[in-house]
Amino acid sequence: MFTTGQIYFAIFFIIAFVITMILVYRKDLKILKPFYKGTYSIFIGFIIFICLLFLIKFLMKD
Repeated sequence: MFTTGQIYFAIFFIIAFVITMILVYRKDLKILKPFYKGTYSIFIGFIIFICLLFLIKFLMKD
């Protein structure tokens, strides 16, 4: 299905992409950290909202 060259390229690309994304994320984290205060509370609220929707769905199933 894939040649060995394509497989080697895919593996190299994935490794290089992941390393690049980690380096860029670390650099941006220092700059953007003050702007994202309170995002955990929003995330937890979103998860609670989704759980409530599923709870309502299962309770109204009957």
